Amino acid sequence: MSLISARTRRPRHRAVDKVAELHADNQRLITQLVGAAGHITRLELQLKEARTHQAEAEQVVVCLDADLIERTEERDELRDELATTRALLAPYLAAEANAAAVTVPASERDTTAIEDQATTPIDVRPLWDAHGIAPVRVADAPDLDDPRTPTWVPDPDSETTQSLRVIAA
Repeated sequence: MSLISARTRRPRHRAVDKVAELHADNQRLITQLVGAAGHITRLELQLKEARTHQAEAEQVVVCLDADLIERTEERDELRDELATTRALLAPYLAAEANAAAVTVPASERDTTAIEDQATTPIDVRPLWDAHGIAPVRVADAPDLDDPRTPTWVPDPDSETTQSLRVIAA
C-alpha cells in the first residue's frame, strides 16, 4: 500500500457507526431534557414565590396608602384647630408679653479709664490739603526747550503729566 493512497482514501461510512452516533446523541438529548425539566420546575417555584411576595407587598401598599390618607386628614384638621386656637390666644399672649416686658434704660459707656478712651476720627482729606502743599501745575513745569531741563522730565502731553494736571481755580 502506498503513502499517497492512504491519504486519499475516504473513511468508510458504516451503518453500525451511524447507529452508535445516533444513540449517543439521543442519550445526550435525554440528559438535557431531564436537566431542563428540573430547571423549569425550580423556575416555576420561584415564580410562585415571587407572586406570593408581590401579593403581600400590594396588600401592604394598600394599607399604607389608607393610613397615609387618614394621617393627612388628621394633620389638616389639627392645623386648622391650631390656627383657630392661636387666633383666640393672641390678645392674651400680647397682654402677657407687655406685662412681662423688660425695659432697660439706654446705656452709656464709661470712658474714664485710659484704655476706654474714644479715638479721634481719621483725617480723610487729600494729602496736599492735610500737609498744606499744592499739586504741581503744568504751568509750573520746566520748559522742555531749555537746555538746562533734565532729560527725565516728562513731556507736558504724556500720560504721566496729564495725570498730574490740576485745573487752576
